Amino acid sequence: MNGDLFGGDDAALPRTADTTAPATAPLADRMRPRNLDEVVGQPHLLGPDGPLRRLLAGGTLPSLLLWGPPGCGKTTLARLMAGLGGARFLEFSAVAVGSKELKEVMAEAGRLQRATGRRTILFLDEIHRFNKAQQDALLPWVERGDVTLIGATTENPSFEVNSALISRMRLFVLAPLSAADVGALLRRAATAAPGLGGSPAFAPEALDLLARLSEGDARAALGLLESVAAAAGPDADAGPLDAATVARLVQTRAARYDRAGEEHYNIISALHKSMRNSDPQAAVYWLARMLEAGEDPLYVARRLVRFASEDVGLADPDALGRTLAARDAIHQLGMPEGALALAQAAVYLALAPKSNALYRAYGAAAAEVGTGSNPPVPMHLRNASTRLMKEVGYGDGYVYAHDTPDGLGAMGCLPDELASTTYYTPGRRGFEAELAGRIERIRQWHLRRQRQGGPADDNDNDGNNDSTGGDG
Repeated sequence: MNGDLFGGDDAALPRTADTTAPATAPLADRMRPRNLDEVVGQPHLLGPDGPLRRLLAGGTLPSLLLWGPPGCGKTTLARLMAGLGGARFLEFSAVAVGSKELKEVMAEAGRLQRATGRRTILFLDEIHRFNKAQQDALLPWVERGDVTLIGATTENPSFEVNSALISRMRLFVLAPLSAADVGALLRRAATAAPGLGGSPAFAPEALDLLARLSEGDARAALGLLESVAAAAGPDADAGPLDAATVARLVQTRAARYDRAGEEHYNIISALHKSMRNSDPQAAVYWLARMLEAGEDPLYVARRLVRFASEDVGLADPDALGRTLAARDAIHQLGMPEGALALAQAAVYLALAPKSNALYRAYGAAAAEVGTGSNPPVPMHLRNASTRLMKEVGYGDGYVYAHDTPDGLGAMGCLPDELASTTYYTPGRRGFEAELAGRIERIRQWHLRRQRQGGPADDNDNDGNNDSTGGDG
């Protein structure tokens, strides 16, 4: 490691905010804002009363953690902080630097501050790429103030950044840029230097299309603009490039999606909650977002099967069978043919009556089991498979329901300690409304039996002999 990290004209030192990108640099670098007023988006942070703008205006800079999607301005903001108070700015990517190298940098920064009072701002991009031990190694230097750490991450810090490090940094959440913000950036890049300078020319609707395709990612938008400009060729001679020409030159751009990251969980959550809220339009959209981005269709099928029991349940008993059929279809057909089977299941689930009664019932029963106080099986419910078991009372008092007039036996099937416990309470939607009626008729039958102190009257069931037992 070079011992003179902070002096001279060491070419290895990271760039600062006033570095002008050469004309050969990518368009995204050439168009990087030089001051806060050129930054598009993030009004909640950079507006007149935004906390980040006020923090910078105050001249003090604590250690920060910038969390946001790709291309929303994290690196730009870090570089704009570089000149604050004459601090030295170092920029690293967690993908390309090791903790040993960073320790040397931070030790040198501490010596520089003690000797000259000059602070060092260390920008660590993709900080979530560091493991727990590497992140822990940053703590002492941040705590002592030897460096001001600015970390940037596209992943949820709750899962990817140590809580101890988060507690020593101020967290700022950046949002994806709006299509309007990206459109403004593209218009500036297309018409002015150091951008394309108007050559080739783009129709407004063509820039709007590129803005939509970028999904809030400024870097991707500028990359698309640059690639279209390079590929335009003779198309540019016929006048401004229109939306149809741009679409042809761009071809198909994959939607942003990370099967192992937070976006995976965000979109499956959106699909689940859209179906729960009976919105088939949103259900089809989020399903397509996952499948078209390359998600494992069997994973989606498993989630639909789970939904059929968790959120539909017995309100529509057919839901489980339909989702299992969709799972089998995708297993046999694969993609893209199987996508329609999943779409059929998702729309069916979205429009099915909803009930989480089964989900709650199983949760309550599992919680009861989890207490550890699990009574033995009542003797009358035990199977007397040997003579000894019969002699000690196994099966005594058991009533074979099929032999009774009403298909019900006057016996309890829970341990005495749990005899009055209710786990499953059906809702009032769909088929569960009928199940609720059956449960009530069964309850009334047992109440009459208790009042009579003997077998229930065959005819004392409101003329519904088959509704209380055999089919329920």
